[in-house]
Amino acid sequence: MGNRARWRALTATGALLGAGLLALPPAAAAAEYERVVNGDFASGEVNPWWNGAGTTGSVVGGEFCTEVTGGTVNGYDALVGQNGVAFEAGQPYTLKFDARAATPQPISAVAGEAVDPYRQIARTEVQLTTEPQSFTYTFDSTLDFPTAGNGQLAFWFGGQSFDNTICVDNVSLVGGVKPPPGLEPAAPVRVNQTGYLPGLPKRASVANESTTPVPWTLKNAAGTAVASGQSTPKGLDPNSGEHVHLVDFSAYETVGTGYTLTVGADTSHPFDISPDVLKDLRYDSLAFFYHQRSGTPIEAEYAGAEHARPAGHLNVAPNQGDHDVPCLAGVDCGYTLDVPGGWYDAGDHGKYVVNGGISAWQLLNEYERALRVGDASALGDGKLAIPERGNGVPDILDEAKWEVDFLLKMQVPDGRPLAGMAHHKIHDAQWTGLPMLPHLDPQVRRLSAPSTAATLNLAAVAAQAARLWKEIDPAFSAQALAAAEKAYQAARANPAKLADPNDGTGGGAYSDGTVTDEFYWAAAELFATTGGSGYRADLTGSPLYKGASFNARGFDWGSTGALGDITLALVPTALPAADVAAIRQAITTTADGHLAQMAAQGHPAPYRTQDGSYEWGSNGLIANNGVVLALAYDFTKQAKYREGAFGVMDYLLGRNPVNYSYVSGWGEQPVRNVHHRHWANQLDPSLPIAPAGALSGGPNSALQDPISAGLLKGCPAQRCFVDHIEAYSVNEVTVNWNSALAWLANWAAEKSTVDTPPAACSVSYQANGWNSGLSASVVLKNTSAVAWNGWTLKFAFSGNQQLQHGWSATWSQQGAEVTAVNLPWNASVAPGASVTIGFNASSPGPATAPASFSVNGSTCK
Repeated sequence: MGNRARWRALTATGALLGAGLLALPPAAAAAEYERVVNGDFASGEVNPWWNGAGTTGSVVGGEFCTEVTGGTVNGYDALVGQNGVAFEAGQPYTLKFDARAATPQPISAVAGEAVDPYRQIARTEVQLTTEPQSFTYTFDSTLDFPTAGNGQLAFWFGGQSFDNTICVDNVSLVGGVKPPPGLEPAAPVRVNQTGYLPGLPKRASVANESTTPVPWTLKNAAGTAVASGQSTPKGLDPNSGEHVHLVDFSAYETVGTGYTLTVGADTSHPFDISPDVLKDLRYDSLAFFYHQRSGTPIEAEYAGAEHARPAGHLNVAPNQGDHDVPCLAGVDCGYTLDVPGGWYDAGDHGKYVVNGGISAWQLLNEYERALRVGDASALGDGKLAIPERGNGVPDILDEAKWEVDFLLKMQVPDGRPLAGMAHHKIHDAQWTGLPMLPHLDPQVRRLSAPSTAATLNLAAVAAQAARLWKEIDPAFSAQALAAAEKAYQAARANPAKLADPNDGTGGGAYSDGTVTDEFYWAAAELFATTGGSGYRADLTGSPLYKGASFNARGFDWGSTGALGDITLALVPTALPAADVAAIRQAITTTADGHLAQMAAQGHPAPYRTQDGSYEWGSNGLIANNGVVLALAYDFTKQAKYREGAFGVMDYLLGRNPVNYSYVSGWGEQPVRNVHHRHWANQLDPSLPIAPAGALSGGPNSALQDPISAGLLKGCPAQRCFVDHIEAYSVNEVTVNWNSALAWLANWAAEKSTVDTPPAACSVSYQANGWNSGLSASVVLKNTSAVAWNGWTLKFAFSGNQQLQHGWSATWSQQGAEVTAVNLPWNASVAPGASVTIGFNASSPGPATAPASFSVNGSTCK
């Protein structure tokens, strides 16, 4: 779910036709092509209609009713409209609509251009009464917007001294000779446009009507055939609506660039074969978050000159800013908050706790997973182009902290009603248009009411942060943990404060009717950090305990139970080993379901809904299901899961029915025109396209914007996509989709080569015991010929000893088994080098040394 874009409205700079429109003769033969989307408001949704400044609208009783603030001078000072309306020069159009007003007043219906210079085609003024009236007008278009790009239909309500409520319904605009464009066929041969890795499957999908195998040829950059074979007919593929063949050229392993695959007369985009094809995507996908930072300049030193911009929302004109922000009208909080910083959520300027929560968690989990079962060295200090590099803290943690700090600011202050709860979001009071750089946003900013979901997001992420910063910054760790525990108790005291689903003006509503999953997630994070018995009871007593949240659809900002389970599967706790095993089994079982689904598809993607449709942000769900496949490999080392996770990257990078790489800057045909207010080159050539590494939301069967609704009506699920800046329901970007990509891209870079056997090691153990305890020093030595980039020590106590305190590592105990994981500063151990760690434990019996030790799974001498 994301924002609803609003283009700048028509202004008086256009030619006014006025009442003369009424005198136009009826069109002789207007074509029956409907140009307006959602004109009857039967769905109960306003979208894709928008409200301009000074108006607030919603669907009431099947009508689109707008509250209009009086005191405006011009009609266009208060207006509603729809963009992406197609007009063809010289063609006749018939406009019909019903309208009424609480207080009689005139309004104008205006057809024209949505962007500068805002030319008008036709305008008529009508007088509304308190009773609904039907209006019909015919005109010829003087402008040409045949592809539904910059055309607009608007109703002007301003120019009156009094407040009013105006309702419209049954809006229809019929005309033109060209039908809505519909789906354009994509090139038939679809590959991962970035490339394939040696030792992994190399497969392509081909749209081809043949019912028998067809020949294929793999060519190198010089055009020389290097491999050939026959395709495998897959039959009709429901997700693409095409007959699909599969091509498998996995046997070809020669590293090179510029390969192409030819099937009949059709040739793919070029691609590489190399173990390094995905190495840099983890950094590009993480760079997205620096670009989205609020309250700080985005500097050319880090982002490049093209994407540099001033700081936004700092209470510097024309901004009204993120300092001293009051609550939304109707939300009586009695205070203001200073909430600068954080990440802009998507293509708008809103900042949402529930979306920021999962995004920050995923970056932190990316690092924590690498610490515990992977390689954290690639995420260390100096790896990202951000101002904090070189400060001794892993850059990914610095980036995540930018958002965590903001989340903490959203907490209701002590001494106030609902103290400890978190405000759901902050954004503009009204939608802004495109393009709009953050420092030019003139809208006032407003806090939405606190919600239980937002509060639990804060509790979960702050508890996770407390765990990861415990050794890095103990003061911040303590601050985060105090905020987390306060938030959790506030949520328990207010378990049903749900976000208003109608609070969608100026920013997305992000409403969530079920918070059982957020409670589970927060309890899991707090238990993993503190070991508290109350959190354990809440966790184990939840119906979601032991992996019940994992499913075929996947997890996202509104379905967060799986996040808690991922933490419990990775972080050692005092939970029974059998329960942790059950969580890991739920992950692998779900991963098996994803693999079965992918095997049945023409363009494999691990995602499915009950009705087969695709949702807003389907690519984010697909990437998160790739995370499940990746974790299944981490826990089992079974090659099928590694292959499946890389198959997800194939889909996102071009092996899909629209033949786009959904990641900007990656592949031969990447998305360029993502929905964004300052990556708006399609609207303003002086502005940039998206930087490399931004993940488009991808196919959405609901087509919830006028561009996609006009172009893609009737599309099969995986083809409901167009690369257009105003197609926000299919081509938006958000922090939580990019956090999913970043997690998966880092894993893929790490796993681009097969895991090597653990390095050799030796352990020296010395303990001093007394009647009730012992203190031990442990020296780990790297006896192999390669450096350790992260280590995990495991051993078992020989008696009933209980770990009490440890140093120079993250220590935990589960049953008799003890685990010590490196800290950031001692993760790297060169060949022949050693690292010394230690612990204190209670010891009812003699301080007998453990029978054996292992480092990274290898038994030490």
